[in-house]
Parts: sequence; structure tokens; C-alpha cells
Amino acid sequence: MKTGRFRREEHIKRPADIQRLFKNGKRVSVAGAKLFYMPNGQDKNHIAFPLPRSYGNAVERNCSRRYSRETYRFFKSRLNTGFDMLLLVYPGNDSFHSRCEQFKTLCQKAALLREQEGLPQPSSAP
Repeated sequence: MKTGRFRREEHIKRPADIQRLFKNGKRVSVAGAKLFYMPNGQDKNHIAFPLPRSYGNAVERNCSRRYSRETYRFFKSRLNTGFDMLLLVYPGNDSFHSRCEQFKTLCQKAALLREQEGLPQPSSAP
């Protein structure tokens, strides 16, 4: 299954945009992760993957961001468009499969998934 790219225009880079999401965005949470989201009035989604300061060393942070980006790419075609999102992940059990389960549950709670059934299962870690 082709999942598409994670393009530059989909990234949230500006600290002001990230702070706006933290302050004004709706939030849902599961064990180990939170999703902040709000409508952006556009026809595409934007996302950022900040990590708390206490999240391990640089290698662990980069690995966690990689899992998050790949998870977003995996679910991107099944998400409703027009949202800014922040996926905040806390230290703990960090694997591609657990990140997919967290993101799927968060999107279901936030009603961001187009179709609630028939989602493919992640096969293996990237």
C-alpha cells in the first residue's frame, strides 16, 4: 500500500504556531501520548512532533520523531483534512507498532479518521 510523502508544507515549524495549538487546540490523550488539534481552514493538514525536554538523549528523540513521522504517513490518506495537529509523545514503550496504535486511538477520539473500520495493520517497523 502506498502511503505518500510527508511534505515540507505539512510541517508546523514556527514556535508561535506550536504555542497557539498548545493554548487554543482541543486535546485528546491516551497512555503515553497526547494529540492537540484545531481546524486550519485549508484543504491539507499540518503536523508537528514536539517532545518533552525529559525525553532521553538525542538518539532516542530522533528515533521517536522518526516513528511519529512514519505513523503519520501511514494514516495520512485516512485523515480528514483541514487540521493543524501536534502529536506529543512521552518516554516509555517506544516502537512503531505502539505509536500506530496510539495515533489511531487518538484520531478516533478526535473524530479525525474518515473511515472508522477497515484500517490496515502496520506490518513491521520501518
